[in-house]
Amino acid sequence: FVPCTPAGVQEILLRSGYSPAGKHVVILGRSQIVGLPLAILLAQKQPKANATVTICHSRTQNVDFFTKNADIIVAAMGQPQFLKASMLSPGAVVIDVGVNRVEDPQTEKGYRLVGDVDFQEAVKIVEAITPVPGGVGPLTIAMLLKNTVLAAKKQHKVVH
Repeated sequence: FVPCTPAGVQEILLRSGYSPAGKHVVILGRSQIVGLPLAILLAQKQPKANATVTICHSRTQNVDFFTKNADIIVAAMGQPQFLKASMLSPGAVVIDVGVNRVEDPQTEKGYRLVGDVDFQEAVKIVEAITPVPGGVGPLTIAMLLKNTVLAAKKQHKVVH
């Protein structure tokens, strides 16, 4: 089975017309849940992948060097609004996997959800960007359902 969030990210790219094939993908974050599995998934020798992948993490120096030279950036490091517009090149595609709770006394709950990307600034210069909430999360759920169906088919030896 393919991990759900990485599969969701790949699905977003493909269904939006942004194939990772031949592109430089920078992944911000090296978690075993998203970053590393996504790097493996996108670097595979297959039509839905074939990307050149760079992983940046908390010890990476000059992160903006990598992000400014990326065709596709996946932010998955768990730092609210870490990725600023100044770190991006015009025309990049940005997938924001982060879900962070930040205080906001203006809201009824006293907080709001933001991603790892400063969306309000980044959206002005990038070609495409996923919102938080409502971007990667629904595709993660869809991929979980896909894996569940595949598991049921395997268990019951259904061929298709």
